[in-house]
Amino acid sequence: MPFPRSTNLFCGMMLALVGLAGCAAPGPAALAQSPEAYDPYEPTNRDIFAFNQAVDRDVLRPVAEAYRSTLPEPVRNSVRNFLQNVDEPLIFAHDVLQAEPALAANTAGRFVVNSTIGVAGFFDVATAMGIPYHPNDFGVTLARWGFPEGAYLIIPVLGPSNVRDAIGKAGDSFGDPGNIVASNYNKIYASILRAGTEGIDERSRNIETLADIERTSLDYYATIRSLYRQRRAAQIRHEQDNLPNPAPIQGSDSPAPMSYTFTR
Repeated sequence: MPFPRSTNLFCGMMLALVGLAGCAAPGPAALAQSPEAYDPYEPTNRDIFAFNQAVDRDVLRPVAEAYRSTLPEPVRNSVRNFLQNVDEPLIFAHDVLQAEPALAANTAGRFVVNSTIGVAGFFDVATAMGIPYHPNDFGVTLARWGFPEGAYLIIPVLGPSNVRDAIGKAGDSFGDPGNIVASNYNKIYASILRAGTEGIDERSRNIETLADIERTSLDYYATIRSLYRQRRAAQIRHEQDNLPNPAPIQGSDSPAPMSYTFTR
């Protein structure tokens, strides 16, 4: 039986990109980041930031609080483990594209162990076995290939980003195997449900931390901008960041319940 056209397209793109992976190893310039944020659209960004805060206050945070109060922690952890396991094939692709064989082997091992012993990923057996989770995405891949971050952006509802990461987010959305399967079988609602659940779960894990940052910040917008850039810089270097996610609604990309360490 022939594979759906979109699946063939995705596989073809991955094979072509894997062919480039050998020359994708980053030099120092590829990982450099300006100490000052390039924020030419700051007035507009601040307006969108204010809108996002209102949406978060009136909708996102109440939903996240209800999610956390309704489901016990073990259940929430199982949901998060499952969602991270679904993300592993795309993470593996980016590990390969970034010429990171150790990370790729780590991701493949996690996916096999958690998909089998971990019952479709609901239990993070791999972390207990010393195979920790690490996030990866197309924005990181573009950075490792030397693409500059571009202008800082605030995206409605989704929060802080930049031109490079916005392009990366769109690329991951179209290239994600789970989304491709859902599209091929006309189950778009499954992708929407998955993204929404990831965002709510991540927001529920950052409620107090982001509230504390907002309460103690002289300029909350500038603080979030700095936090976002620091966190992304650490992810691009594949280092443990220990920083809260300033864009939690964008989905789960931080380790839980155990932390990871990938230092150079």
